[in-house]
Amino acid sequence: MYTVIHGTDTPAGRRFDVVLLWMILFSTLIVCLESVPAYREKLSFYFRLLEWFFTLSFTLEYLLRVYSAPRPLRYVFSFYGIIDFLSAVPTFLAFFVPGFRYIMTIRILRLLRVFRILKLTSYVENAQLILRALFASLHKITVFIMAVFALVLIVGTLIYVVEGEENGFTSIPQSIYWAIVTITTVGYGDITPRTPLGQIISSLVMLMGYAIIAVPTGIVTVELSRIKAPDEEAPGAPLTCANCGQTVKKADNFCANCGQKLENPA
Repeated sequence: MYTVIHGTDTPAGRRFDVVLLWMILFSTLIVCLESVPAYREKLSFYFRLLEWFFTLSFTLEYLLRVYSAPRPLRYVFSFYGIIDFLSAVPTFLAFFVPGFRYIMTIRILRLLRVFRILKLTSYVENAQLILRALFASLHKITVFIMAVFALVLIVGTLIYVVEGEENGFTSIPQSIYWAIVTITTVGYGDITPRTPLGQIISSLVMLMGYAIIAVPTGIVTVELSRIKAPDEEAPGAPLTCANCGQTVKKADNFCANCGQKLENPA
């Protein structure tokens, strides 16, 4: 049971996971279609039937995963364990809060298993590099967000004083909302300055928004450039091709520059 449910190295385990992935996709599609009023009125019974079928299937699968895991608690509190649990809970919670059943779209997170099933390890490694870059830049981004918050507070207060309640800026919080919408270049247009000075401030804030949006992108990009891939982090001096002197990766068998066969030290 453990080999089939938790593993992907056997034909049975692989088939089990592929069938599970298709069930996740189909159940998510059903939830989305059920939210459409025209479909919900005509196919409500079938939607509920399929919803309970998938919920009971995922619940049984979760219980079997817990039962067959060598360390049940370790699985229960793991990332996949929590997602598996949350994928089955919404239908039962819908008895108390009807709208909760639409939260079942969280099942789509279970598709992350496709990387493990299809042996796409390179994708997983690249995702880990991005996560490391995000964590490395967390302090800088936090300072940046605090600075932006201070900026929208000042701009919101300023536009509130300039425009006033007669032009739709009825409070400082609502003016801050306008500042956030403007500085992020979203521009809903539900609140707009009407005085010449307010329009000038609005124009400056919009131009400022383009510069502000680029800052977090630059921070993360710098951290990504500093973090090396796993095959570049091995200790020791860098390898060079004996034929052309080109620096090569330790995992390479041939030089990418001249094609010379490499003799990597053990």
